[in-house]
Amino acid sequence: MDISEATALVTGANRGIGRHIAAQLLERGAKVYAAARRPESLDLPGAEPIALDITDPAAVEAAARRANDVDLLINNAALATTSSLLGDLDLVHAEMNTNFWGTLSMVRAFAPVLSANGGGTIANIGSAAAWMAMPDGTAYAATKAAVWNMSNGLRHELAGQGTLVSSVHLSATDTEMGRDVALELNDPADVARATIDGIERGDWEIIVDEQTAMAKEWLAKDPKGFYVLLDQMLNA
Repeated sequence: MDISEATALVTGANRGIGRHIAAQLLERGAKVYAAARRPESLDLPGAEPIALDITDPAAVEAAARRANDVDLLINNAALATTSSLLGDLDLVHAEMNTNFWGTLSMVRAFAPVLSANGGGTIANIGSAAAWMAMPDGTAYAATKAAVWNMSNGLRHELAGQGTLVSSVHLSATDTEMGRDVALELNDPADVARATIDGIERGDWEIIVDEQTAMAKEWLAKDPKGFYVLLDQMLNA
């Protein structure tokens, strides 16, 4: 994909990684729809703001009708409550409703739009948590594992219309969501840059940092060793 000729919609574009992605897309010449639950919180000169709660089917359908020239969909909006799987079940449901069902709702609404515009790309912002479970975020990890394999499945299902589906994986990043994690934090601007570069290359999985690469590598090994190492990192 040539970003300079792309028309993109970025969810959760009012802060954190989403805002950096939207800003860098604009810098590279793309047309950008910046979506957020509260569009008045958007501060992105040059972007077209859209009010969007991805857990609201009517809002998702309205966004697809309005942004009908999109050929790049970046599903960034997410929720992290730090709930455990055995904790508050309402919080577990809220995370899955946003991170999995909300993302899938966006794909289902925008897949026909991308098809009509020649195919394009969908990038789902996942996490290193797809491949590991932090002690204080087991529910979040389960949702991101679901997003990862959803991306793999959608890649099969949308290949026929010429739409590439990528999943983006990163470890803790210096945003409101990640700054309390006891690990070295990514710069969100670097995450945005790596994401857009990976989209331009057509990568199926975009792995942003060394910690995430290590988590992916451990998938083929005995998980005991990885979690011993993770415990050492968290308690260093």
